[in-house]
Amino acid sequence: MVPRRQFDSLEVSLLLCPRCRVAQPVRKRLLLCLPEGDKYEYLCTQCGSTCGDKIEEPPRAAGSVLR
Repeated sequence: MVPRRQFDSLEVSLLLCPRCRVAQPVRKRLLLCLPEGDKYEYLCTQCGSTCGDKIEEPPRAAGSVLR
């Protein structure tokens, strides 16, 4: 039996802010468009400092077959 993927991706709502020193709500901002995917950074909604980043891979074409 082949295991199914439970989640394609997860979205962050709280991260530890290095400046505020507590978990704060964050907003996601597009930073770069790269060949391997789009790079986003997460910004603290209180002070605006960067709390993390993420590269999202582009979606695969449905039904594409390699020959």
